Amino acid sequence: MKIYFFCPRWGAEHIPWKEFCRQVSSAGYSGIESPIPVDNPERDEMKNSLEQYGLLFIGQYYQSFEKDFQTHLLNYKQHLQHMQGLNCVLIDSQTGKDYFSTEQNIELFQAAETFSLENGITVAHETHRNKALYAAHRFGELATDFPTLKITADFSHWCCVSESLLEQQPDVMELAISKTVHIHARVGNEESPQVADPRAPEFERAFAAHLHWWDKIVLQRQEQGNAQVTITPEFGPPPYMPTIPFTKTPVANQWELNLFMMECLKKRYNC
Repeated sequence: MKIYFFCPRWGAEHIPWKEFCRQVSSAGYSGIESPIPVDNPERDEMKNSLEQYGLLFIGQYYQSFEKDFQTHLLNYKQHLQHMQGLNCVLIDSQTGKDYFSTEQNIELFQAAETFSLENGITVAHETHRNKALYAAHRFGELATDFPTLKITADFSHWCCVSESLLEQQPDVMELAISKTVHIHARVGNEESPQVADPRAPEFERAFAAHLHWWDKIVLQRQEQGNAQVTITPEFGPPPYMPTIPFTKTPVANQWELNLFMMECLKKRYNC
């Protein structure tokens, strides 16, 4: 089984695509994870840069902004279609809203599944605050109603929402692990979706909890005969990254944290 690591575009949007892809390749990543530029010139620049440096691509959808459901559904389908032609390994999708009904969120899941069947691209629905899968218990309900659901495991959000390390929801976590096709390797805790620095001793317990979940995902996919696991270390820039009051100075370096996470997991999984 091959494990591929992807670098998030998030936090590096100011860097031209060619230079960003050069840095990503030099750092040892297999590819990048990014939304698709709306304008065609930047889209072409991104595509050409990926090809030049031999990088894989995970598309990312996060534009869940429309309150009106029918408008939201239409735009969702358009965003997915916009990702065709870029050889996506998969699409990470921050699908739906926490205030949509069960039926509405399932309609979005169904639209994604139809897209996947028609285009051969897996859509992994991210466990993200403010979206359909904003909390562990809500995921459990929706996964029961939509059993073919596939997810991006970003359990840092669920820790923050439940103000716990999910110790009281082991059955739901086992179900989530079984539905995971992509990992966002960011460490959160009871009070935040992103700890300041996972290397700090005060975050040891939270880091260990996330490693435990990721280990189980990797092992399960290996036992099921899956050919690959995809992981995006996804520590983000401010305001996800805590800052020093009055200065807006980040307390850590985003690029370095994600490199640390990749190297840590490469060593852990012997890859």
